[in-house]
Amino acid sequence: MTTGTLPVYRWRLAPDGLATRRQLRAMGLRPGGQDVAAELQRPRRRRGPLIAYLYRIEAAKPVRPMTPARRVALARANRARRICPACRRDAGYVIPTSLGACVPCADRA
Repeated sequence: MTTGTLPVYRWRLAPDGLATRRQLRAMGLRPGGQDVAAELQRPRRRRGPLIAYLYRIEAAKPVRPMTPARRVALARANRARRICPACRRDAGYVIPTSLGACVPCADRA
């Protein structure tokens, strides 16, 4: 079974040597710019299949180490996601994009 030029495998039937992004990350690896090697499809009832892209493990590169500057930038970005745009207070949790504001401000609106 192929779609275009990518081989397609059914759920749990992918050959050894291929992994999803999450599986690579669990191994301390990243795709590293390589092209998608194959597609994994998990069938669902009444909807299209779930699709995951597979990458070659031998072509994957190690995850880049977290530098102090990246750690600070990530902390700032996460802090910004907790600030309510309506009341400008730290909500203590990431503001849901579906609400667009902290829960008390969203309830008032």
